[in-house]
Amino acid sequence: MLDRVETIFDHMGPMLKKVKKKQYEENMKAFREEYNHYFFEMTDYMKTEKKEVMAKEISKVFIAAVKERFEKKGKIKGYIQMDLNFFMIYYVFPAILMTQHEEAKLIADTLCEDWGNSFKDSKIGYTDYDTIYNSFKEKIFGLF
Repeated sequence: MLDRVETIFDHMGPMLKKVKKKQYEENMKAFREEYNHYFFEMTDYMKTEKKEVMAKEISKVFIAAVKERFEKKGKIKGYIQMDLNFFMIYYVFPAILMTQHEEAKLIADTLCEDWGNSFKDSKIGYTDYDTIYNSFKEKIFGLF
């Protein structure tokens, strides 16, 4: 399940750098074109009656892959963790919700909760793509 899902973070740095409204739209489109199969794979696992159990399993596998890729000596550097958190908020959670699967919110809720419990200083929230996109003026929240 979710074999090599950690590759979704391959272009994390450039995708978070001084993002403006148009660039965010382009980044999300490219991100989904390349990695959407992971998000649909997540929703495919929700065909069972034990949806909460499957959401937990998806979250467990996803977080284990991130830890495997980014941990050094059992820790992730603070600046990397911050980038991971932002990437989750700006790209991963919205991409999950954009599958429009009836269980997408359960997957995102479970992953968000487990993410916060698994990584230091990572109690994050999430929202959908449209909310983030519409929060841009030209730059996100007027920053950058």
